[in-house]
Amino acid sequence: MGVANSRDYRPTITVVLKRRNEPLKKDKPKWKSDYPMTEGQLRSKRDEFWDTAPAFDGRKEIWDALKAAAVAIECNDHQLAQAIVDGASITLPHGSLMECYDELGNRYQLPAYCLSPPVNLVSECNDHNASENAEPQEKKEKEFQLKVRLSTGKDLRLSVTMADSIRQLKKQLQIQEDIDTAHQRWFFSGKLLTDKTRLQDTKIQKDFVIQVIVSQPIVTS
Repeated sequence: MGVANSRDYRPTITVVLKRRNEPLKKDKPKWKSDYPMTEGQLRSKRDEFWDTAPAFDGRKEIWDALKAAAVAIECNDHQLAQAIVDGASITLPHGSLMECYDELGNRYQLPAYCLSPPVNLVSECNDHNASENAEPQEKKEKEFQLKVRLSTGKDLRLSVTMADSIRQLKKQLQIQEDIDTAHQRWFFSGKLLTDKTRLQDTKIQKDFVIQVIVSQPIVTS
């Protein structure tokens, strides 16, 4: 075969489109919770997100930087938040941490509740006083039977309230079925539920089922 004429050579050119990057805006997102939320509940919701987010897409060091930037924003230290974003080479197409990208093109999204409190946030003090003035029957959370399906194939029901945490439910299951809490992993709608998660945060309804993966302890001879 003959050698191709050099004039016929067409080099392959890869075009990399640079994503738009805007400075971090000082405006915080405004949002309303589905129910009046206390600061403790807000913290629990944020902890749940930061505990689970790095387990999915993206790089852990970027998630750590985003968390640090979110904390700086909450403390109204906009300059520090911008410095953290710049130091981690995070791109903000809209000037918000609610949608951002790392230098490899991975996409990260922070929910509004990680950046600002809801407009219907109630103080712990007011919430406590309101419960003291309520009628006795209104003080107590209403119990219901939660259906739990174990990976062993067994279905059972636990008496719970919407204020119960997954940690409390794990202990209840340990007492009822003799399954160590360390060997329980709770899932709802395909999402891992952390120990700090409360049932009211999952928006579960009475007829729904929570899956519990039971891992077998390692026995050494």
